Amino acid sequence: MNREQITQEIIETCLKMNKLGLNQGTSGNISARYHNGFLITPSGVPYEKLAPEQIVYISDEGKYEADKVPSSEWHFHLACYQARPELNAVVHNHAINATAVSILNHAIPAIHYMIAVTGTDNIPCIPYATFGTTELADSVKTEIKHSKALLMQHHGMIAMEVNLEKALWLANEIEILAQLYLKILPIIENVPVLSKAEMQRVLEKFKNYGLKVK
Repeated sequence: MNREQITQEIIETCLKMNKLGLNQGTSGNISARYHNGFLITPSGVPYEKLAPEQIVYISDEGKYEADKVPSSEWHFHLACYQARPELNAVVHNHAINATAVSILNHAIPAIHYMIAVTGTDNIPCIPYATFGTTELADSVKTEIKHSKALLMQHHGMIAMEVNLEKALWLANEIEILAQLYLKILPIIENVPVLSKAEMQRVLEKFKNYGLKVK
């Protein structure tokens, strides 16, 4: 796709994310790979007011267009693309349930086989670091190699996939799993989880599972 098409898809994905209830106000950000770099939402612009010319290009070297201000979280988007060359889109938001689990500093264990949508048997929670810092980006870069979705302590979630449609789908699945986890936590101290062996079987089956898009 050309820049205009990707830019429009980013804006549409932002609007869909808000419609799903995964984000509030101007928090969160979305990006997609483009020409030796990526395109990302700007800083502080409500999604319903986003214009195509406000979407910012950032190179693989971390250089962005001088007349634009990218999201303050662009460092960890760059880290994601460096860590996972096979994936092309990043969705970050402050979804209520996922963020609540992140505040507890809990990974989401294998409470349901759908955890396998991340490519592993749990959704990790990385330690807190100030938003927009290289410290946070470094932590994201380390963990995103193992799981396509992360929680960030006291912050929110990241979901990464082959394209924007699948990245948003993944983010929504993570929010549902977080909601399930929060419902279970007050009821039982040792949350029941699927075994490592079962999750390996599920992960194998999931190689051909998931949202089917072109």
